[in-house]
Amino acid sequence: MSSRGGLLDLDAATVRRARALARRAGRPVVDLARSHTTVSVERATLRLAGLSGADHEKVPWVNHLVTAVRGQVGLEHGVVLPVWDALRRGEAETLGMLAQKSASGSIRFEVPEGRAATTAARAGRTAVARGIRTIDRQRAVRDRLIRRHGDPRQRPWIYLIVATGDIMEDIPQAQAAAREGADIIAVIRSTGQSLLDYVPEGATREGFAGTYATQENFRLMRAALDETSRELGRYIRLTNYASGLCMPEIATLAGLERLDMMLNDSMYGILFRDINPIRTFVDQRFSRQIHARAGIIINTGEDNYLTTADAVEAAHTVTVSQLLNEYFAKEAGLEDWQLGLGHAFEINPDLPDSFRLELAHALLARQLFPDAPLKWMPPTKHMTGDVFRGYLLDGFFNLAGAMTGQGILLVGMMTEAVVTPFLSDRDLALQNVRYVLSAAGGLTEDFHPPRDGFIQTRARAVLDDAVRLLETIADDTRGRGSAYPQPLLAAIADGTFGLMRRPPTAGKGLEGVCRKAPGYVNPAIDLLESGPAGVTSSRTTQGRSAR
Repeated sequence: MSSRGGLLDLDAATVRRARALARRAGRPVVDLARSHTTVSVERATLRLAGLSGADHEKVPWVNHLVTAVRGQVGLEHGVVLPVWDALRRGEAETLGMLAQKSASGSIRFEVPEGRAATTAARAGRTAVARGIRTIDRQRAVRDRLIRRHGDPRQRPWIYLIVATGDIMEDIPQAQAAAREGADIIAVIRSTGQSLLDYVPEGATREGFAGTYATQENFRLMRAALDETSRELGRYIRLTNYASGLCMPEIATLAGLERLDMMLNDSMYGILFRDINPIRTFVDQRFSRQIHARAGIIINTGEDNYLTTADAVEAAHTVTVSQLLNEYFAKEAGLEDWQLGLGHAFEINPDLPDSFRLELAHALLARQLFPDAPLKWMPPTKHMTGDVFRGYLLDGFFNLAGAMTGQGILLVGMMTEAVVTPFLSDRDLALQNVRYVLSAAGGLTEDFHPPRDGFIQTRARAVLDDAVRLLETIADDTRGRGSAYPQPLLAAIADGTFGLMRRPPTAGKGLEGVCRKAPGYVNPAIDLLESGPAGVTSSRTTQGRSAR
């Protein structure tokens, strides 16, 4: 007889089968990611080697250099061999000068062989390793600051969004939010940045419904929050978005500038931005390897599925995505304390027993991933503009988070979907969170659903449905014999997640994908897959603080 345990009395064999099926469904996609590269992976590698800046038209030098290499010799062998071979042959004195000359078409690239290839690979590895060491140092700095300033006393951590479009306005708003109780500041990106196939350069002051993710904006906000951390005596975490066509590059910049969390979902860009599935899976694997090395907590995007699909009927697809995200994350080197798996308070409040259903879904996620700092998202889909009703819904959301032991609680706004929130709206929302966590934060110790009652029965039904869906995905043979036979890609093409149909042979960014040739060289991947050295204490510190 199968063993049972936990607040939901879940069948242990069913849980094990769910994870085994997620591995079966996900492994072919990992194999696909390992056998391909993308323009963004290659650009991220050059950024690790120290290449930055842009031309007078604001086109980054990494874009120029990768475009030039690709145009002459292709990307099948990566950029490292042709780039450092060109430097060895004296085409330019520095990497920056090589990029500038390549923009004018005055550089001749080759794929070296024999001793020349060995020399180029060694020089490229030395340059890329400096960037990896910078990420390692930034991780160590974070650990020191956490030890010095301390973590928030309460769980869940309070996560609040700032999004003015102007980094210089974002900074004082973020500092004010931290003083009012926010533990994590998320600087939401400018609308459409995920579809830009380049990373803007420098500080930006003109974003739409958000602020551009740039290295300089990361640096400015991190420095400001370090000041506020000293003032408040607790470390304030910074979040941004590693998604879209430049996912690997933005993840790299986040590691170099010591961001603490990054939104990084394995399927979000595919489903909601129509980015090619192959491009996304290749890019997300590299980005997660960077996050693992940098000690960054990822936030996945399952909450988005419930904005296009019904939160009750599609509840099992959220569980399936969580299991897939867990598999992809751990395969890339992330640990449990770095898995901010997503779920959301999106059941129609007019549905009878809606709150009990929410508790069942939230508790299922908590029980399946006991060591992960789950990210719990507030109501958005059913916010109507009635601010009093919205404030009440947010209160119920905060209560559900307290009762089910969530790790990261995104602050809901009663003006959601009406206006960009005023500072006063944020203050009221933070008051709501503070009151609920103060009054009911200990309920996670007392909340025990009755055996075989509504909540336990619902949670088990969702898990059973998730297993059946994973069986369907893992056993799908329709793609055999095609160029991309992975069954998960077929499920995505069918609209299994979020009701979005995304075939592997279409979508934005497909032209930026390249199959690796024998002899492909990328020292960044080699160094990341070799594992972080000397960060054992970092893992331990972060693991305690994230739970």
